[in-house]
Amino acid sequence: MSLTDRAIEQIRELIRTGALPPGSKLPPEPELAAQLGLSRNLAREAVKALAVARVLEVRRGDGTYVTSLQPSLLLEGLGGAVELLQGDTVALLDLMEVRRLLEPVATSLAATRITDEQLAEVKRHLDAMRAARDDVEQLNVHDAAFHRAVVAATGNETLLTLLEGISGRTLRARIWRGLVDDQASGRTLAEHEAIFDALSSRDAVLTHAAALMHVNHTERWLRDHLRNADSLEDGPQGPRVHG
Repeated sequence: MSLTDRAIEQIRELIRTGALPPGSKLPPEPELAAQLGLSRNLAREAVKALAVARVLEVRRGDGTYVTSLQPSLLLEGLGGAVELLQGDTVALLDLMEVRRLLEPVATSLAATRITDEQLAEVKRHLDAMRAARDDVEQLNVHDAAFHRAVVAATGNETLLTLLEGISGRTLRARIWRGLVDDQASGRTLAEHEAIFDALSSRDAVLTHAAALMHVNHTERWLRDHLRNADSLEDGPQGPRVHG
């Protein structure tokens, strides 16, 4: 472990133990360095690293504060990391596997907790998807909103942030573009309708099955597409679908 990593860990320990609770202000840099037995340079580097990780917030002219430490804040970097993996076939398939493990369970949980107002929001996005069945951009927007509204109904912010992060806007757009080109968007819309119908019945088992079928079909399409893209990589026209 480098000296900077050790300095980061020391500040994290202060936060974990409650010595620096969410929203609290850190001591001035010289005092913090002395308290931790660090040089001012090490303390400064540790603070910078924790600010990038959204654990700390540096307010110019005011000082450095511990953030709210909410999952949505601390995990928001996951989505950016996923966007960087778009060219890695193995990583994309790994992400789809994680989605297959988490999303059906989350959707099933939502069936037991969703309110009438939340169900109405899901339906609004489903209706918008039907209206935009040939518009990849709008399909992508409302597809993401549909799934977000479903998982938000669980009331589990960590689960929501994780699933939003691993889905990835670029990956969703890539999939929808391919589905429209393959004239398979109708089937995928029908899968969303099945999820909504199961949610409406508040049937957790049926909802799990509908979500699992949807994610499995999407994953299988992506595997086939990636395989075909690899086979066409050296061809005159290249891969048919672009991310």
